[in-house]
Amino acid sequence: MRREIAPCCQEQQIHPEALEKVRSLLPPDERLYDLAELFKIFGDSTRLKILYALLEGELCVCDLAGLMAVTQSAVSHQLRVLKNSKLIKFRREGKTIYYSLADSHVERILSQGMEHIEE
Repeated sequence: MRREIAPCCQEQQIHPEALEKVRSLLPPDERLYDLAELFKIFGDSTRLKILYALLEGELCVCDLAGLMAVTQSAVSHQLRVLKNSKLIKFRREGKTIYYSLADSHVERILSQGMEHIEE
């Protein structure tokens, strides 16, 4: 398989005004790092499957494990990652803990990502 090379300028010429404008509008490096970390969370198909399942409503660990045909321990690990990233929340009802999406931002991220790959 042959790799394509991105088109480049034929002449090397820096445009200081354009660089300064863009530089002033870029988010701080710390914010970009945090954003990159968030996107890493979406880089795992198991976590995406959990998020898509939670789009339909609250589910407990047992429900998610049954849906995905994996152990409760495996689901719990992924839920911890998603919770630490503030993508999901939980509530306790007796001895059962129900998980749901943290907010509508998560739904929009999933929706826009799917829309992008389906174009």
